[in-house]
Amino acid sequence: MATEVKVTLKRSPIGRKEYFGKVLKGLGLKRLHQTVTLKDTPEIRGMIRKVEHMVTVED
Repeated sequence: MATEVKVTLKRSPIGRKEYFGKVLKGLGLKRLHQTVTLKDTPEIRGMIRKVEHMVTVED
């Protein structure tokens, strides 16, 4: 596995449950089309899995 993963926000959390917004904030995503580079850990992968319908992931 790679040591880093790039996550890009593709869909807005507006109109969704508050939980999704909190997960995105935890990942460091604030704006549409913003990309963040995170360490590839099981915790981060779990957060990505919760919002996988809103983000794209590059290994």
